[in-house]
Amino acid sequence: MEKRKVTYVSTCYKGKERYCREEEVELVPDGGEENELLNLYPSVTYQTFEGFGGALTESAGYIYGQMGKEQKEELLQEYFGMEKMAYRMVRIPIDSCDFSLNHYEAVEEAEDKSFAGFQLERVEKNIWPLLNDAQTIYGGRLEIMLTPWSPPAYMKTNKDRDHGGELKPEYRKVWADYICRYIMEYRKRGYLIKRISLQNEPKAVQTWDSCVYSARQEKEFLRDYMWPALQENGLSDVEIFIWDHNKERVYERACEIIDETTDHMVAGIAFHWYSGDHFDALSMIRDRFPDKKLILSEACIEYCKFSADDFLKNAQKYAHDMIGNMNHGMNGFYDWNILLDEKGGPNHVGNYCDAPFLFDTEKKELMRRNTADYLWHFTHFIKPGAVRIGKSNYSDELETTAFINPDGRIVAVLLNRTDHEIKVNVRLGEQMAQIVVGENTIGTVVIA
Repeated sequence: MEKRKVTYVSTCYKGKERYCREEEVELVPDGGEENELLNLYPSVTYQTFEGFGGALTESAGYIYGQMGKEQKEELLQEYFGMEKMAYRMVRIPIDSCDFSLNHYEAVEEAEDKSFAGFQLERVEKNIWPLLNDAQTIYGGRLEIMLTPWSPPAYMKTNKDRDHGGELKPEYRKVWADYICRYIMEYRKRGYLIKRISLQNEPKAVQTWDSCVYSARQEKEFLRDYMWPALQENGLSDVEIFIWDHNKERVYERACEIIDETTDHMVAGIAFHWYSGDHFDALSMIRDRFPDKKLILSEACIEYCKFSADDFLKNAQKYAHDMIGNMNHGMNGFYDWNILLDEKGGPNHVGNYCDAPFLFDTEKKELMRRNTADYLWHFTHFIKPGAVRIGKSNYSDELETTAFINPDGRIVAVLLNRTDHEIKVNVRLGEQMAQIVVGENTIGTVVIA
């Protein structure tokens, strides 16, 4: 019987104090134990996981620019260093979003349909310096997802970047070409644009940059304008993701858009977490469209819904959602802003939220949030190319997901959101490791 090494790493909090522990756990023969089992089945495999990332918004880049050299190094090592969270993907807005200092557009004049005045001054100033430094730490090109929050105001029915509105039919080709120009400007500078989504939150009428698409409108824009534009501009390798909104209607949107005319155009479905779990919706998409990728493209703790000081529950919410999404087919994860100020901004409409790292612009202090530690338990251990494996768990008090990495290591993340410790016998074939997951603790088991 092969003797394998088992390591258990855990993180818990008592107040604001963080306690981390790493221990070697002995593998013992499975004597037929029936109770307190977490069974792992490496021969039962599901989706392949591509990796983790976060958003480089103008707000994040602006705050980054106010940090000292050592603070910048610390932040980027935490996110992009291979020994830390090992992010490999980033999401960047096309033009402004709510996490911008104010509105901006690459082309501001309606008459300029050939984009003679196309400029990325704000991107060059506030986003690319952060992106460049992140790539230096990563040691290569990060995979970029570009997403628009709104077309330029002159292209919309309400003549406003904010408050929803729709894309005017006569501007659909111009807008598709505009997105292609964005991609080409990035690629001209050596950046790796991996994918786009067609519209951030196409069902939402927001007080900030937003644009509404019905399923029919999104399908027509994809089929008749965006896909042809990518082909015409030599960008056929760019993956297209639809929806990019909450999970409660993600299955319907996929069914309404994907058919025999669009199936080859859609690489996957992007989703957010703001309307609740809805994990079964992901499973239904996975069953009906097994070749499509499922990407969580945005998640954050919104201060309008959750307390900024509820550190533990906010971090646990992340882990709960990630485990549920993974167990129902998720292929990749993008957190929202990687950095914000002490207020959860700047944000040009006061739509503040939390981030794994905040920078106090008055005290000049970089603050690590609990969510960073909870994210680490996934991002550090689950490597690109990992495949989710079968598992069965004895109690719903212990939330679990498990993967096998390309190097053969098995990783299981364990989440205990209760106020009491949970005993678990991690069983792999004919061997077993006995672990105690402390109260309000997240842990990762690595079997090498």
